[in-house]
Amino acid sequence: MIGKISKKEVEKIAKLARLELSDKEVDTYAQQLSAILGYVDQLQEVDTKNVEITSQVTGLSNIMREDVVESFDNSEELVKMAPENQDNLIKVKAVFE
Repeated sequence: MIGKISKKEVEKIAKLARLELSDKEVDTYAQQLSAILGYVDQLQEVDTKNVEITSQVTGLSNIMREDVVESFDNSEELVKMAPENQDNLIKVKAVFE
């Protein structure tokens, strides 16, 4: 059985997602996520021994094109249009702390 999601876990998930949640929202999301995991837990009880493995049912397949690097003549102008740039590169917020 999958356990309930604690408020502390919801706060950690919110921090990772950079969400600011009120105490009421943390309570609500803890209940909702626990309910979702309860449904997933019910699916674990379904007998699938005789069910054929299916990765997709439409018969469609991806048509991939060759990955080709294309030059862009005006890249300096493009970099200048970014809110922040440094050394001819676009500067963005750090992803990791």
